[in-house]
Amino acid sequence: MKPTPKSQAKLAPLLAFGAHPDDIEFACGGVIASETRLGRAAHFVICSRGETGTHGTPRQRVAEAKKAAKLLGATVEIIELDGDAHLEICTAHVIKLAGILRRVRPGIVLAPSVVENQHPDHAKLGKMVRDSARLARYGGLKELRRSPPHTIDQLYFYAVTPESEPRGISPVLIDVSAPDIVAAWTSAMSAHQSQTATRNYVDLQLTRARLLGARAGIGHAIALFPNDPLVVTSLALLGRSARRF
Repeated sequence: MKPTPKSQAKLAPLLAFGAHPDDIEFACGGVIASETRLGRAAHFVICSRGETGTHGTPRQRVAEAKKAAKLLGATVEIIELDGDAHLEICTAHVIKLAGILRRVRPGIVLAPSVVENQHPDHAKLGKMVRDSARLARYGGLKELRRSPPHTIDQLYFYAVTPESEPRGISPVLIDVSAPDIVAAWTSAMSAHQSQTATRNYVDLQLTRARLLGARAGIGHAIALFPNDPLVVTSLALLGRSARRF
C-alpha cells in the first residue's frame, strides 16, 4: 500500500554512516532508494575521503559520493575524523557523531557492522555509531548541551561484504525488488567509477541481493541487522518469514 501524505509526514529521517565514500551505496543503496521513495528523508555522513584507496583521488571519490547520494534521493556530508585507514575509536569521535544525531534527529540509523573480519574502519565506525546513539540521549553531556537530547528508534548494521555479516543476529530482509529501486541502486553504485573500473562490485552486490531474494521468494533483498530487539504494536506490522524452501 502506498503511503498517504499524512503517513509520509510521520516518517522520521534516516541517517546512514559510512567509513568511505562508497560503503553505503554498495551495502544498502537499495534500502535508501526504497525509503526515499516512500517520502522519508535520508542523509549520509561519510567519515573519510578514501585517501588511502588504491584507485581514485579523494576529490574524485567525494564527487562520486555526492552524485550517488543524489541518485538515491539522499543528502550527504563529509566529516573529518582520522582519515581513511587511520580511524581510531575515541570518546571525542563518539561525541562528534552524537552531535550529528542530535542535529539530524533520525528515527533510523544505519552503520557498518562491528564484525572484525573486514576493513578495520568499518568495524570501528560501527562501534562508535552504536556508542553515539547512547550519548545522544544524555542531556547532561556538557559537550552537547547546546542541542536537545535525541533518542533514535532503531540502529541497523549493514554488511559491505558477506564476511562482515553478523552471525549471531537474525537479519531483517528488506525487499528491494521493484525495478525502479534496483535501477536507482545500480546507478548509485555505478557512480563510483573509480572503484567499479577495477572490480565488478555492482554485480557482486546485486548477486548477493538476488541470493537473499531467492531465499525469501522475491527478486532482490538486502539484509540489515538490528542492534536491539524490534518492538511493534501489532503482529500485523511484521512481514512474512523468509522461509521459502
